Amino acid sequence: MGLCASKDPPSNPAVDSSDKRNKQQQAVDQRTKNKLADSSVTGLEKSNGQVRHGQGPHKEESLQQTLAAGNTQSLRPGLAPTSNAQSRQLSSQTANGIISPANDKEVKVLLLGSGESGKSTIVKQMKILHKNGFSEEELYEYKPFVFKNVLDCVKNVVNAIIDLQPDLIADKGTAEEALAANVNGAEGLRKHILRYEDLNEILDYEVSVSSDEQFNPSVAAKIKTVYSFPEVRAFMEREQGKFYLIDSTDYMLSNVERIAAADYIPTQADILRTRKKTSGIFDFRFQMSGVNMHMFDVGGQRSERKKWIHCFDNVTLIIFCVALSEYDQALLEEDSQNRLEESLTLFDSVVNSRWFSRTSIVLFLNKIDVFAKKLPFSPLENYFPDYNGGDNINKAVKYILWRFTQVNRSGLNIYPHVTQATDTSNIQLVFAAVKETILENSLRDSGILNT
Repeated sequence: MGLCASKDPPSNPAVDSSDKRNKQQQAVDQRTKNKLADSSVTGLEKSNGQVRHGQGPHKEESLQQTLAAGNTQSLRPGLAPTSNAQSRQLSSQTANGIISPANDKEVKVLLLGSGESGKSTIVKQMKILHKNGFSEEELYEYKPFVFKNVLDCVKNVVNAIIDLQPDLIADKGTAEEALAANVNGAEGLRKHILRYEDLNEILDYEVSVSSDEQFNPSVAAKIKTVYSFPEVRAFMEREQGKFYLIDSTDYMLSNVERIAAADYIPTQADILRTRKKTSGIFDFRFQMSGVNMHMFDVGGQRSERKKWIHCFDNVTLIIFCVALSEYDQALLEEDSQNRLEESLTLFDSVVNSRWFSRTSIVLFLNKIDVFAKKLPFSPLENYFPDYNGGDNINKAVKYILWRFTQVNRSGLNIYPHVTQATDTSNIQLVFAAVKETILENSLRDSGILNT
């Protein structure tokens, strides 16, 4: 049975309901969900613009095995593989000039999605893969932004500890003394391992993104000590659904000593994990297999979305980014609104818009690494009660994919991928698949690819 767009997707206030079809559609929805729950992510294929189940049994491999092996096909529900012969044929066509970049035609790619869904990281990856990466000067310019990200990460954790578990904080004694006593097995100190004085020094410290000053080594040492406590890391895992935990927190805090060094220059890995809020429209041109690409990244916060209209003309491809890990987070702009629900609402407005009636849409279910880590500690069913797959990563991903396919009332072709935008090799494989399958059709329709 195909996953046709429903007029009444479960628990999604953004989709218009139809009383006339409610009873019939609810029965169809339930049968579809049951099938999804019983199959693996590898058993989904693409057919006539709808996601359908593949035939026969499929072996379900772990997420970690799949990512480690670079086997993104099993993590791409809805994208049929392109054969090696087809890949060679397209590459040959490009080399022989059948796809001609020597004119002013280009493929216009629009990156859409809510804030912090990974759009800007995709642009950074395109720069790494197709524009020789970041220059030394560009790396240096990111230093204050890396510093600010470190502080934002640790301040969110410290404030959450103060609010949610103040018994981790002691009024006297240094954090170093508490750590030593804790290592020696003094059980009584396990609830009083942090000092207000140290935490206040962290909270009071500020950096300016327009300054070239070094990171304060004293503050860096205190951050390192705070993060070294197993109790703090356990708190972050256990309570992450109750406060705003930035996705790169573990990375930033575990690297704080290196980042605070006097001779520190950001690496490309640092830049991929450093957030700079996108305001307005940022465009980036590059070539992929001889095809001129023009990619637009626009701000995902609500206040930025009104600016998208300026990018709608002659769009060849939309990449819509969703952070899988946002299912237990609230909007910064409206703390009563679930972020994943907001993404569903936004996707509804995009996929059913008259502006995109002839546009191919790629759906990036992003931040799979963060999602996999938090799912056992923050159950998906706590936020989406109709989900019943527990902490099975494949079932959870397919449930979220199902929610997005349900709002596709216009019947557009949607090509979903599960992605980890900070992993360059993963994004390289995903974009190779995008090029070989969707982009070829779009180029032919637009006249850029001659047949």
